[in-house]
Amino acid sequence: MPLATTRRSGLVDQVIEQMRSAIAGGEWKVGERIPTEPELVAALGVGRNTVREAVRALSHAGLLEVRQGDGTFVRATSEFSGAVRRLAGTELRDVLQVRRILEVEGARMAAEHRTEADLTELTELLAQRDRSMVAKDYEAGVDQDAAFHIAVVRCSHNALLAELYSGLTEIVRASVASTVDAAPRNADIDHGGLLTAIRERDADRAAAEAGGFLDELIAGIEAD
Repeated sequence: MPLATTRRSGLVDQVIEQMRSAIAGGEWKVGERIPTEPELVAALGVGRNTVREAVRALSHAGLLEVRQGDGTFVRATSEFSGAVRRLAGTELRDVLQVRRILEVEGARMAAEHRTEADLTELTELLAQRDRSMVAKDYEAGVDQDAAFHIAVVRCSHNALLAELYSGLTEIVRASVASTVDAAPRNADIDHGGLLTAIRERDADRAAAEAGGFLDELIAGIEAD
C-alpha cells in the first residue's frame, strides 16, 4: 500500500494528493480496482467521509470511475488524460487532427526505415490488439491500439518525431478510448493494411492507411 497516515489539517486535499500519486506513479494501474473504502480508511487514518470526498473529487476529474456494486477503478493517470477521454465533438476532432499530422508522416517513414525487429513488434502488437477487440476486452484493446500507433511512429527512426509523439501518449490512448467508448464499432477498425504497407515498404500506401481511418473518425464526429 503506497499510502501513509495523513495529518489532521486539510485531510481531503491530502488524501486526494496521495491517491493521485498512487495513480500517476503506477501503483494503481489504469483499469485496476483500487483498495476498498475500509482499506483506504485504515491505511490513511481518516474517516469514511473524507475518503468518499476524495474519491468523488478524483472521479469528477476523470481519474477514477465508481461502478456501483463492483468497486472503484482507475480510469486515467492524470486529470488531462481523464478530460480528453471524455472529449467529444470539436475537442476530440482537434485531438484526432493532431494525431493525423504526426501519424501520417510517421507511417510513411516507418515504411521506408523499419527493421525486421520493428516489423515483428508491430505484428505482435496488432495481433494482441485485434484479439482483445474481438473479445470485447476494450480496456486491453485500447492500450494495445495506442501501443501499436506509438510503435509505428517509433519505427520511423526519426528521433525527434518519436519524442514528440511519445509526449502525446496519454492523449493518444485517451482519444482511442473516447472513440471506442462513443461507438464500439470503432473497435472494428482494421489496421492490417497499414501493417502490410509498412512490411512491403510502400510509403505512400502506409501514409494513406494511417490517415484514412483517422479521416473516417473525424468525418463521423463532424457528421454528428
